[in-house]
Amino acid sequence: MSKTNTQYTNVINVCRDIFSKKTKDYGTAWRILRPSSLTDQLFIKASRIRTIQETGENQVGEKIEDEFIAIVNYCVMAIIQLMEKDLTEFELPPIQAEELYAKYSTEAFELMQKKNHDYGEAWRDMRVSSLTDLILQKIYRVKQIEDNSGSTIISEGIDANYFDMLNYSVFALILMGEEDKVK
Repeated sequence: MSKTNTQYTNVINVCRDIFSKKTKDYGTAWRILRPSSLTDQLFIKASRIRTIQETGENQVGEKIEDEFIAIVNYCVMAIIQLMEKDLTEFELPPIQAEELYAKYSTEAFELMQKKNHDYGEAWRDMRVSSLTDLILQKIYRVKQIEDNSGSTIISEGIDANYFDMLNYSVFALILMGEEDKVK
């Protein structure tokens, strides 16, 4: 599992670096987005990945890896919006945004470690396309929960689904990186 921990950390570092650079370019404009808008952004990214996987065509030219990175970062943003209810400032200093990113990406890492232990790293035998489908399934679940005003009867909440989507995206990036080494 130390291999997974290292790979996971490397992927998150790439995602965090992009988040940090975009925060310096755009500020924290994403703070205006409600979690449901971030869910829709996730839907757009995951749908594009699936379309490219199914058709084999990529007319925009951006790599699938970039879309998975975007999913990781949108999930962190959504988690921040959900969890930091007392945070009322629209524009956050870059250092504060980066600290919140670190807090929730660390929480996602710790969740991954627990689930990896229990599931025996089953994701390593999965296809990237299956991870895409699982992300889309989680998005539809979140949309339903949002349509139900955030309440569930027996199911996990919205935050748990965002954490899972984040981790599935990291797994996809790890698997795609391993495929590149084989080619």
